[in-house]
Amino acid sequence: MRWSQYYLPTMKEIPLGTEAISHQLLLRAGLVHMLTSGVYSYLPFGYRVLKRIETIIREEMNAIGAQELFLPCLQPIELWQKTGRDQTMKDVMIRFEDKRGRKMCLGPTHEEVITDLVKDHVHSYRQLPVVLYQIQTKFRDEIRTRFGIVRACEFIMKDAYSFDRDKTGLERNYRLMYGAYEKIFQRCGLETAIITADSGAMGGDVSHEFMVPAMIGEDVIMRCPSCHAVSGTNEQHVEDKLCSQCHKGKLEKQVAIELGHIFQLGTKYSQAQGAVFLDEHGKQQPIIMGCYGIGVSRLISAVIEKNHDGAGIVWPLAVAPFTVEILPVQILEKEIMDLANAYYQDFQKAGWEVIMDDREESAGRKFNDADLIGIPWRVTIGKRNLAAGKVELKNRRTSEIVLVAKEQVQKMLQEVFL
Repeated sequence: MRWSQYYLPTMKEIPLGTEAISHQLLLRAGLVHMLTSGVYSYLPFGYRVLKRIETIIREEMNAIGAQELFLPCLQPIELWQKTGRDQTMKDVMIRFEDKRGRKMCLGPTHEEVITDLVKDHVHSYRQLPVVLYQIQTKFRDEIRTRFGIVRACEFIMKDAYSFDRDKTGLERNYRLMYGAYEKIFQRCGLETAIITADSGAMGGDVSHEFMVPAMIGEDVIMRCPSCHAVSGTNEQHVEDKLCSQCHKGKLEKQVAIELGHIFQLGTKYSQAQGAVFLDEHGKQQPIIMGCYGIGVSRLISAVIEKNHDGAGIVWPLAVAPFTVEILPVQILEKEIMDLANAYYQDFQKAGWEVIMDDREESAGRKFNDADLIGIPWRVTIGKRNLAAGKVELKNRRTSEIVLVAKEQVQKMLQEVFL
């Protein structure tokens, strides 16, 4: 991608009304644009990050046998009335009446919809287990939107659902999801704290939250500095109390953001909506369900929150929108642009995602923007170094800059990527 032809509006100043570093950088680096409070457009740069994260999620979901589908956002209120969640979630539901007089809502989540779908098609124990997932937009009328896309009125979520004949099957799928979530967050460059959690309005008696310590968080976890054990806050886990695991360190309170939550739902939704199957004895039984969610859009904020410095974003390679940035300093110099274009073609042939800053801007503006958008590797082609047959190679994470013979650049980068 050539920057001169790419829609990537960067900002020098910190936007007014932004308190979180990730929110500031999302706007300044041209990832998102705020339409109104809690509602954001994803610009091409941010959309690339979103798709990289979605790809990681899909790969790990598919690896455990989950099948992707896509459910509607428009949902009849009568479905929610069957489970009683038309009342428990009424404060955040966006409701309306359509032209036919039907009472509808924009889906804040999809448990009722997926249960309605499965009950119409699964009737025998031979059809179980079933594990389905989607990556879909959710809508919630949040009274207090915060930290940009972390708590928004319209957001993207991965939700998966397992349907089993018995608790043994549920526990198996739950373990598979637990492991897949660990891999997803690890691949995104995030170290998560996994805690036992309250199931709340979702239902069920077992659930776990996947948390990342970050200032944009709205939850609190307790961490032992000695053995690094983590837990939620309750009467047994309070600040300055001796850790119950190692009996050495005193628990410390940390603010954290919830990125994932998994639940053993049991039969709450299947019983309410009549999702049943015939067992091997011909007896009717309620399907046993699990639910597994990841806040996809807020994952972007968490990655930035944990991967930035004073100059801008420092993308982990796996989620970076581009792999390499080529920065020709003097674009009017034919020798410089010939080499830049040669790199551009060669890197693309190697399968790398490449952006070239071919704008007619000052060197200072280009360098500042390069650090702001945080591409993992930068190749800088300047007149002085090129006269000696060399170019600069910068590692964005370490800020290390090395001079490399112009013929050796691709080889060196190839070694890094492999």
